[in-house]
This record gives sequence, C-alpha cells and structure tokens, in this order.
Amino acid sequence: MARTRLTPERESELYAAVLDLLREVGYDALTMDAVAARTHSSKATLYRQWGSKPELVVKALRHDKPGDLADVDTGSLRGDFHAALGRTDDCQMQKSSALMRGLMQAVHDNPDLYQALRELLIEPEITGLDSLLRRAVDRGELRPDNPALKYVPHMLVGAFTARQLVEDRPIDHAFLTDYVDSVILPALGV
Repeated sequence: MARTRLTPERESELYAAVLDLLREVGYDALTMDAVAARTHSSKATLYRQWGSKPELVVKALRHDKPGDLADVDTGSLRGDFHAALGRTDDCQMQKSSALMRGLMQAVHDNPDLYQALRELLIEPEITGLDSLLRRAVDRGELRPDNPALKYVPHMLVGAFTARQLVEDRPIDHAFLTDYVDSVILPALGV
C-alpha cells in the first residue's frame, strides 16, 4: 500500500509528540493508541507511515538528531569533534541521553526495538563517525593502523552513559569536550 506523504511540519509534530510520550511513560507503556490520541491522527495512519512502534520511536529519535556526522568537516579531527558536539545544546543533550538510557533497558525485552535502533540510528551514526575518522587518516592526523580507531564509538557511548552512573551528574558540553580532549584524542595519538 502506498504511503501518503506527510508535510515536514506534520511529521515533526508527530515525532515531537512521540518523544514527549516516551519521556512521560517510557517505551513499554507507549502505545500507538496514545500517539494517535496525542497527535489527533488515526492508528491506521501511524502504522501506514511507520509500520511499527519501534520504527516510529527510532525515526523520531533520528529526526531529533542534528544532522549527519559525515557532514562535519572543519579540517581537523579535534575541530570536527568539537563542531559535532556544538550542534546540540546541553538541555537537548540531557534529554537525548535520558531517552537513550531508557531505551537501552527496553531493548532487552524488545528485539524489534533493538533491530530498529541498530538499523536506523546506531549504524548511520557509526558510518558518519567512520567518515569523520577516515578524513583524519587521509589528512595524516591519525595512523590507519591505530588500534584505538575501532573503539571510538565505544568510548563515545561510554561517555554518554557513564557520567550519570559514576558522578550522578547530567551530560553536558563541558564534560564531553573535556572527555574528547582528555580521553579520545590522546587514545588516537592526537
């Protein structure tokens, strides 16, 4: 069945409502009925546009992200990391981090959510990060055989998840900038 194209404004409204509901009730309690009621749309329309709850949730998260990492190119790896961090303010960063922590728990019982997160959010982010790192290798900033290259995604995810657990403090630009400069860049030999 062909999908009716939503306007970008309507799509943004729907995604914002999904994220609001996700923050309010969590993934497991979020229902397509609740999204339909909140957005004044039919459940049939939601399923026709997105196919499933996991796809809708992950596409809402993806829509909320500031562009593709592959597009960040300042001419230096440090500049690229700092520019990428500068695309999101502290408030948005904290909201996204809290949502991702909640979803990481939900994926254990929801293989469809895990698959949607991998395909629609994680893999595109890793691809963008790989492009950013490849440019640094091409510029001669990084050795192509540096063993830390394959761990950069792990280090970044660790920064986002560990601060709240270790320090009981929210993630912010100051922390992430210091983390990039103190942990990631030295591990890469920059």
